Amino acid sequence: MKKYIVSILSVIISVLVMYSCSKPGTPPPDNPYLSAGNETVFDNGSTAFGDDFPVISGSQLRFHDDGEAVFNNTFVYNPNLAFTGLGPVYNNSSCLGCHVGLGEGNPPAPGGPLVSMLFRISIPGKGPYGGPNPVPGYGGQLQNNAVGGAVPEGTIDIQYTNVNLSFADGTPYQLQIPQYTVTGTYTNWPSNALISGRVAPRLVGLGILEQIPENEILENVHGNLAMGDTSQINGKPNYVYDYTNQQMELGRFGWKCEAPSILQQTAGAYNQDMGVTNYVFPEESTYGQGQFAYVPAGDPSPELPDSELNENVFYVQTLAPPARRNVYDAQVVHGQQIFNSAGAQCASCHSPTLTTGVNFSFSIMSNLKVHAYTDMLLHDMGGGLADNRPTFSATGRQWRTAPLWGIGLVPLIDPQGQYLHDGRARTLMEAIMWHGGEAYNAKEYVRNLSAYDRDALIAFLQSL
Repeated sequence: MKKYIVSILSVIISVLVMYSCSKPGTPPPDNPYLSAGNETVFDNGSTAFGDDFPVISGSQLRFHDDGEAVFNNTFVYNPNLAFTGLGPVYNNSSCLGCHVGLGEGNPPAPGGPLVSMLFRISIPGKGPYGGPNPVPGYGGQLQNNAVGGAVPEGTIDIQYTNVNLSFADGTPYQLQIPQYTVTGTYTNWPSNALISGRVAPRLVGLGILEQIPENEILENVHGNLAMGDTSQINGKPNYVYDYTNQQMELGRFGWKCEAPSILQQTAGAYNQDMGVTNYVFPEESTYGQGQFAYVPAGDPSPELPDSELNENVFYVQTLAPPARRNVYDAQVVHGQQIFNSAGAQCASCHSPTLTTGVNFSFSIMSNLKVHAYTDMLLHDMGGGLADNRPTFSATGRQWRTAPLWGIGLVPLIDPQGQYLHDGRARTLMEAIMWHGGEAYNAKEYVRNLSAYDRDALIAFLQSL
């Protein structure tokens, strides 16, 4: 009997140790802590967004590690040094420079320099393939740094207006409204230009979301519409141009679902954020402008070697989502009930569960039941969050449902971390209270909750 009791205690202690450990490891199957099945890591520390898949082969792990080195590289302008190709205009000199701890970027303090935030720009009308219409002389993104005799295209001055509001029980809260002013432009800036602030997004779990079948994402469109008129939920896919397949594809990544793949998202970041050409985007970002430098489309030697781009893509694809925490805490359980309730409607867009398809070339990604809390669709978020800048079929009021997995660890990764596409929300509750449009009823539901229920909802989000 004593031996039996000791055995049971050993099992209990082992489980408790596993759940409390901050080191990444391979979790057991079928437990509520898993965010991505066997590809979940138990890491609740400051490195939680940088762990590789726990179930991965040795050669894949080496490829992942090679990709991490490429991700961390700092590019320079000097052609005699390694990692050359920066500019002539750019926003940052490395991937890591924008993705703080592999998490989100932040807006600068008023008057401060742009570091991990950039601004997409366009003018009214359709551009190539139905996308945004580039600003003459500037393109589709404002680059605020320059090298080699070039000059920065301009920068953005950010000021905030504070608005004091209150919950139904009288508890005050505050929202800050950003105002963006383009300054220091190097040539004529059109009065009708459209600008959209974007902080660098979290990268964790993107490779898994890339494996969600298109038909499952589109089923969420019908599922949302089937909820009826009272929900006002109407998710929409964005179909965008895929530069590798040279055809329109379902958009999956970016704040408006403007990239169809991690490859295109990564290659675009090298080209636009750093001015580094690659096999997906072989022309300098300044092509056709006053400060252009041009790499012919047939040039076999882009500034970023093909192998390094592919390694970086694989690295991002194999960043593992962290396990949930405090799953059985009474406050967290109550908050989850609120999140899932019909009144709150949170789960209508932040869908708790998706399942990856079958990938014969990368089998460990197949048939994973994942809890990313996104439907990967666009939703009208109201005038308060609107940038009024269309992107393919996304209107100026629509944004992709941001995945919530890992969001509770943001303060550990970056104590200055903020939320929403332009980092205007300083807290999770501020992010909720910015919701409008299709999410207006959900925002009002939360505004009318008691302080006890609001705290429980935030505790649940912090457990993800």
